[in-house]
Amino acid sequence: MRRIVILGSTGSIGRQSIEVIRQDPDFRVIGLAAASSIETLRDQVRLLHPEAVCVYDEEKAEAFRTYGLPVRVLSGMDGLIELSTMEGADDVIISVVGMIGIRPTIAALEAGKRVLLANKETLVCAGHIIMPLSEKMGNEIRPIDSEHSAIWQSLAGENRARLEKILLTASGGPFRGRKREDLVNVKKEDALRHPNWSMGQKITIDSATMVNKGLEIIEAKWLFSLPAEKIEVLVHPESILHSAVVFTDGAVKGQMGLPDMKMPIEYALYAPDRRLMDPERRLDLWKLGTLHFEKPDTETFRGLALGMQAAEKGGSMPLIYNAANEEAVALFLEGRIAFLDIADRIAEAMKEHEADWLPSPGLDEILSLEKWARKLVRVSAGQRQ
Repeated sequence: MRRIVILGSTGSIGRQSIEVIRQDPDFRVIGLAAASSIETLRDQVRLLHPEAVCVYDEEKAEAFRTYGLPVRVLSGMDGLIELSTMEGADDVIISVVGMIGIRPTIAALEAGKRVLLANKETLVCAGHIIMPLSEKMGNEIRPIDSEHSAIWQSLAGENRARLEKILLTASGGPFRGRKREDLVNVKKEDALRHPNWSMGQKITIDSATMVNKGLEIIEAKWLFSLPAEKIEVLVHPESILHSAVVFTDGAVKGQMGLPDMKMPIEYALYAPDRRLMDPERRLDLWKLGTLHFEKPDTETFRGLALGMQAAEKGGSMPLIYNAANEEAVALFLEGRIAFLDIADRIAEAMKEHEADWLPSPGLDEILSLEKWARKLVRVSAGQRQ
């Protein structure tokens, strides 16, 4: 019996993870965590009967306790850390959104847990802390997102010394093919119409700006120990090739499948084994016929270009890139800034940080710089209204 904790259980990845886990009687969920969606969490508790749950929002945690469910209720960051270190837990799925995932990931690794990671920001901001810790503790970090899972699968059984570069695929989002002037009056509802994937609002906006690929470059750099200049973005609108690797002999090896997050979730749970998949979720290449590939437009999608710069600079710059983006996306969703302002606010924060750049920030410095970047973006947005 494998005992699993899911942080972010009410989000898209968390819900799909539960669907996968429930199909196997050898899995048992012993811990669940949500930010504030207590009604969904209540239903999950009734379905899975975990030992403990965490509601990050303190007031929502109090409201959850009034349901009178037979489960221990935790709250806040302390609650997330307690869940991620639960005695008897084998795997911790970390699918929370944002930098909130850093401390629970560190705690899980220190407690000897295997981490199934669906949170980009954790490695983007603290990869220099987390990957050495993973190696030191001998605990594996398994990627759940489709691109890094594809790279991981493509490298299975290969000599890493013969890896020349990574091809990180991108759908191009809802605005692929448009120019900067076409995006001046983009509305929230336009940016949330992703052509291939169903995701949360923040991640969908990141796809529309292509900031998500900047974050994934940084994440891949840490996961696969490769310099940023050896990671290339390849726009692939069908989202069938989930990513690929190129070896020194010119061979290209990739992983294909339908745009379905259950596949990387299943692989993270079962690798190197594979489970039988529902026939309706299988890729039919005859029916598909043609695949397309393009170079990314980094002039229009400035967020990607900034991500490449942050990846190459390293140190504290990726966390500034991430924190500024998180705040700018929140402002866009609130209707306080325009779509193109997201990249402008990131660029401003990165420029302001240049003089104070740190080569290897500690956890306290990471958290302090996050607050600084968020405040800068908020103040800047207020000045421009």
